[in-house]
Amino acid sequence: MFVPLTNHFRFQIVLLLTCLAMLTVAPAQADAPQTEDAAFAAAVESLNARNFTKKGRAVQAFQEIRHPRAIPVLSAMLEGQLYYRKKDRRVVILDGDAEPLAIADAVTGESLGTVGKREVRRISVNNRLRRELRALIARLELGSEDASVRLAAARELVKTPDADNEPMLIEGIERETDERVREALVTALSLLHLEGDDRATRLDAIRNLEGSLAPEARSRLGALLAVDDEGEFIEPDDEVRELAAKTLRNIEVRVERFEFVEKLFFGISLGSVLVLAAIGLAITFGVMGVINMAHGELIMLGAYTTYVVQLLMPNHIEFSLFVAIPAAFLVSGLAGVAIERGVIRFLYGRPLETLLATFGISLILQQTVRSIFSPLNRAVSTPEWMSGSWEINSALALTYNRLYIVIFTLMVFFALMLILRKTSLGLQVRAVSQNRTMARAMGIRTGWVDAMTFGLGSGIAGVAGVALSQLTNVGPNLGQSYIIDSFIVVVFGGVGNLWGTLVGGLSLGVANKFLEPWAGAMLAKILVLVFIILFIQKYPRGLFPQKGRAAEN
Repeated sequence: MFVPLTNHFRFQIVLLLTCLAMLTVAPAQADAPQTEDAAFAAAVESLNARNFTKKGRAVQAFQEIRHPRAIPVLSAMLEGQLYYRKKDRRVVILDGDAEPLAIADAVTGESLGTVGKREVRRISVNNRLRRELRALIARLELGSEDASVRLAAARELVKTPDADNEPMLIEGIERETDERVREALVTALSLLHLEGDDRATRLDAIRNLEGSLAPEARSRLGALLAVDDEGEFIEPDDEVRELAAKTLRNIEVRVERFEFVEKLFFGISLGSVLVLAAIGLAITFGVMGVINMAHGELIMLGAYTTYVVQLLMPNHIEFSLFVAIPAAFLVSGLAGVAIERGVIRFLYGRPLETLLATFGISLILQQTVRSIFSPLNRAVSTPEWMSGSWEINSALALTYNRLYIVIFTLMVFFALMLILRKTSLGLQVRAVSQNRTMARAMGIRTGWVDAMTFGLGSGIAGVAGVALSQLTNVGPNLGQSYIIDSFIVVVFGGVGNLWGTLVGGLSLGVANKFLEPWAGAMLAKILVLVFIILFIQKYPRGLFPQKGRAAEN
């Protein structure tokens, strides 16, 4: 007899069936990650094989597993940081090279404490395995959410063309949203197609390479135009060869343009260093008429101040330069005031005697620094935000430290212009430099103005030392490398003219960088010096000569 089901009874049946389904499915779902972890652990253990063939198969197994710890393990193996513990052959990753060695489990990343070097042994790799590791890491990193990681991975695939990568490259090109990453993937795929036999595919690959600036693209296109020992073209197809030649010419034209821009940037950065070193001298020499041979040592004091500041705040290197800039200004500025009050003020109007006196002071400062810090060079750390380079494309990269120095030089220059044009000190400096007797008659304390002017120029020299500490080692002879160049910049630009110092310094920096490739660094400096001598013969007052009574004096 059929009994109709009530709504309450139907609900109980549905609930029972749902619970049974959850009990059935839940273990299967829980087993999935366990199975993946087990496969990953087995692959990691296989890396400890005794021959490279088995290691190669273990490395390729990572491509199918796609475990989140695959990249750290493979990277450690590539960098020689993957070891196994001798007592249980457990695969571990080393952190550093100093004993005791800190180790972590390769599978889980869990710290395993420290061991001695005799307790572990490195998992060795050969060149073929290194190539496989780089390619596999690149393939795995293409799935990263970080565009910079994907870009580095795509460029690695450009360096190592592999037919097995073709489906992955096609898929990556279709889904990629970042233009630079997509361009690198297209280059990798095009280089891969160039190795094929299909003529139409090879022609399309060459056309796709026209927009690429990668060195590998130029190298491969150049190989299509090569000839063998008998003078015959290695590439037999005329159309392929002609298209490759045309594409290569177009690429080289673009590369030359970017090389010009890069060379111009390095010339401006060198010129900025010269301006920064010379701008303080433009005040003491140009405005006060003092030949200060100790100017280079004041730059050196600024560099050593940066070194001392970093010693005092080792855990805050990122902010050390912001402390070092005012500190260097004060240290070098006070040293300049002491030099002016102690020596220079007795020698105004006698430039040759100031030259000899300040040369002696420069030797004293050098020996003082040697006695305190030793004659050895001191390395000043570069903050992270100044490290690396801004890569615009494969043919153009601008280093951050030089870019920031260019900006810093302009900031110092315009700050100095404001001081001299918009402050009472600047007004008094100009008055004293133009007519000292009249300025004194008007109630201006010329002695105080002389001290402040010399201190200002010396302080800016110290600031220049902060910048130079980021480009070169800090040593007792640092200033000697820039004192002659500083005088040349001041004389070439026009004695006492700050705009002349800026234009002169940048011009000489750019000229040096464009002459160096074909003349060499030393001959380039000699050619620039010869040009300056000839220029001064024709225009003895420089590019921007002073006008008025000051110029006549």
